[in-house]
Formats: sequence, C-alpha cells, structure tokens
Amino acid sequence: MANEIVERESDGIDRRGFLKCMAWAGTGVVLTMQSGVLRSVALADAAASGEAASAGDFTFVQISDSHIGFNKAANTNVVGTLEEAVRKIGTMPAPDFLIHTGDVSHLSKPEEFDTVEQVLKAGRMPKAFYVPGEHDVLDETGRLFRERYGKEATGDGWYSFDHKGCHFVALVNVMNFSAGGMGTLGGEQLEWLEQDLKERSSSTPVVVFAHIPLWTVYPDWGWGTSDSAQALSYLRRFGSVTVLNGHIHQTMQKVEGNVTFHTACSTAFPQPRPGSAASAGPMTVPAGQLRGLLGVTSVQFQRGSHSLAVTDSTLADSAGALNADRAAT
Repeated sequence: MANEIVERESDGIDRRGFLKCMAWAGTGVVLTMQSGVLRSVALADAAASGEAASAGDFTFVQISDSHIGFNKAANTNVVGTLEEAVRKIGTMPAPDFLIHTGDVSHLSKPEEFDTVEQVLKAGRMPKAFYVPGEHDVLDETGRLFRERYGKEATGDGWYSFDHKGCHFVALVNVMNFSAGGMGTLGGEQLEWLEQDLKERSSSTPVVVFAHIPLWTVYPDWGWGTSDSAQALSYLRRFGSVTVLNGHIHQTMQKVEGNVTFHTACSTAFPQPRPGSAASAGPMTVPAGQLRGLLGVTSVQFQRGSHSLAVTDSTLADSAGALNADRAAT
C-alpha cells in the first residue's frame, strides 16, 4: 500500500471526456440541474451567489468506507473520525435515512460491525441502508454482513426500495474480489436488476448505490466495475439517474447523458488520486490535513426536478468557512 503521493505529469484520466474531478482537497460541492444542464458549484461559491440547492421533498445522507478496525498510520482512530462524521450529520437538517456504501468494517469482524451500530445509535442517526465493500465480505461468502444488514435481500445482498416517489437500488459488486481487480455484478444480479427496473415508469427518479464505482475511474487500480455497461443500459430510459459509490476514498463526479455518477469521501483515510502513486491504498497525510480529506455526502430530492442535489462536506468544514480549492481538470 502506498503512503506517499508521487506526482506525475498525467493522472491517467481522459481530460476531454465527461469526467469532472472535484474536491481533491475535500471541497464541498452542490450539483444542480438548470435547463437540462448539470452544474457543479463549490459550496462557498454557491452560498455567495445564491445557487445553493433549495429544500427538497426529502434528504438522505451517504457515508462510506468507515473501515472500523483499521489502525495504521493513515488514521489510528477511525472510530473517532466516524463519530465526527455522525456529529456533522447531526448539524444538518434531519435526513430521512442514511446510506452506507461499504467497507463498514476493515476485517469483517462482528465487533467492528457492532462498533458502527453503536456510533450511529449514539448519534441518533435515522434508519441506515447498507451495501458491502470488499472488506465486509472477508468471511465465508459475506455471511456475517448479510445476516446483519441483508436478511431480506436477494442473492449476495442486492435489493431495492421506494421512498417518496424515488426508487433506490442497492447493488453488490465486491464478491470474488481480488486486490487491484475490477468489481463485478454477475449475471444473476443483472437479470434481477433488469426485472426490477421494468416495473418502474421512465419518469421515476432512480438512485443506484454500490461500493465500487459503476464507471471506470482508473482500471490500472481496479477502480471500476467490469460489467457495469449492462447495468447502465437498463437505466438509459429513465430521466434522472444518480449513482453513488465509495471505495476510492475521494469525491469524483462524472455526468454521462441522464446519469450522474458520484463517489464519496471515506470517514477513515484518504487514498491517492488516480495515477499519482505507485498503487492505491491508505495515504498518510499531515495530521492537520486529514479531516479535510474525510467527509459525508448529503443528497436532496425535490419532486418534479430532473436531478438530485448532491452536497459534499468534509470533517474540516464549518459553517461559512469552506475550502473552495479544487483540482484543475
């Protein structure tokens, strides 16, 4: 695992594609749809210009990659930073629910899952929905994770639900995972997804969440899902699709047609940006910088809108004092 960034001339990303790399330094971002065009605005700029998202029909929060059980130099107190994330959520307008996009634990141990539940309960968090990361399924075929979080799920843990006019789909792309390898969904899950979506009107907003990104961020590090194209083909007829992932421990965004892809920061430790180090892995930064690279994501849904407003904020952010730095793309 790499603990230092090695700067390179190229980061391996197609700069003329749809990719928009935001918040390498943890900047908060608001995504809004105006006249059919998705716009990204730094939170500080949005507040100054009045472009921040207005209150929607409901809000939910995404956290990811809490890695409870990790105790190396990149962060020796992952419980503490998860608690900070929960306190931060407590300062926001009350969300309807919370989504955790995987790597809840670091070693799939029952006590690690217990700790997360205790932290969320102590913070009076709302109902949480989970998908597994590769670190959550290190035991026998992910049995412990499914017994705790997926008793009513199908197959290896995929499921869907509806909330106030929006359809949510939880996918699993970490089974049979190997280090540096791509995520996979598999034929059985893809067939289930096709049938699940057939029952929905094309005007229904859809939110898909899984651990590994459903778009190819950086194949050299396995940051993508090998059979995601098939899954995305089922989503093309919908007017509004938001795909939320974790795994890469940094905020990145891509817009392709009707689909907005968004990855979340970890609450545990950062990873290097694509191609900037010898490999992916926990990245050690000066202690004063760590909380600027960890954070949570808040998502607002407003009935009649063609997009969901996605806001990222870091543990270092405070009201009226957000870092507006961003990576050039």
